[in-house]
Amino acid sequence: MATIFMRFPEGKAKAVTLSYDDGVEQDIRLIEIMKVNGLKGTFNINTGRYAEEGKVFDEGVIHRRMSKSLAQKTYLNSGMEVAVHALTHPFLEWEAENVCTYEVLQDRKNIEEDFGGIVRGMAYPFGTYNDSVVATLKQCGIVYSRTVQSTERFDIPTDWLRLPATCHHNNPRLMELAHQFVESPVRNPWLFYLWGHSYEFEQRDNWNVIEEFAEYIGNREEIWYATNIEIYDYIAAYKQLQFSVEQKVVYNPTAMTLYFERNGQKHCIKSGEVRML
Repeated sequence: MATIFMRFPEGKAKAVTLSYDDGVEQDIRLIEIMKVNGLKGTFNINTGRYAEEGKVFDEGVIHRRMSKSLAQKTYLNSGMEVAVHALTHPFLEWEAENVCTYEVLQDRKNIEEDFGGIVRGMAYPFGTYNDSVVATLKQCGIVYSRTVQSTERFDIPTDWLRLPATCHHNNPRLMELAHQFVESPVRNPWLFYLWGHSYEFEQRDNWNVIEEFAEYIGNREEIWYATNIEIYDYIAAYKQLQFSVEQKVVYNPTAMTLYFERNGQKHCIKSGEVRML
């Protein structure tokens, strides 16, 4: 029997993604840092909490939400994903089922109207949820939702609606984990998933943390940099590959070009292709 491992686009074994919440002004600087270093990620926003147009915050206010127009200027054409964080950032597990549904679905509707596309991703407000909330997300067409759990690992997610991260950017092991991720040889594919709030860099006066991380882990030919939904979609497509019993024939029924490694040899299979291995 052959040994087969999924590979990301261009046959890469490692992927990196970021996830940042609340739609705050500091996202502007974070996106600049990400783009310089070739990183991509997802920004989870509460469209019911946009700041008023022209609002001037009092001196010393750190958590400064963007207005709708500033959010559009920041995220549109940035290469980043914009995803749901619930309309008003409530504890969803404490809301009535119909209110929970409204919080998720209205935020999704607003994001689609404000930024275009089809929105299917989310991060839980406060990182809290229960089985009822997860069921609601499924009904609202959400395919993944990030928690605040950190594994300090690089495993490919198995429960996308209870999605953990590798770590928060304030984790004291951040750079140790980054070095482990970059320097270690792998067989199974690895994903480094970083999360946080960009206002925390201003709050702690430690923009150097994300700058060091981005400079070290970014712009590497052997790593795929993608948004949360791009990674979800790729893995979901890969799972649809059809192999013969002896894994000598493979069919790709999806719209994506997919990659895998079989007995140490890399393979690329295009959409609709049937290949002998």
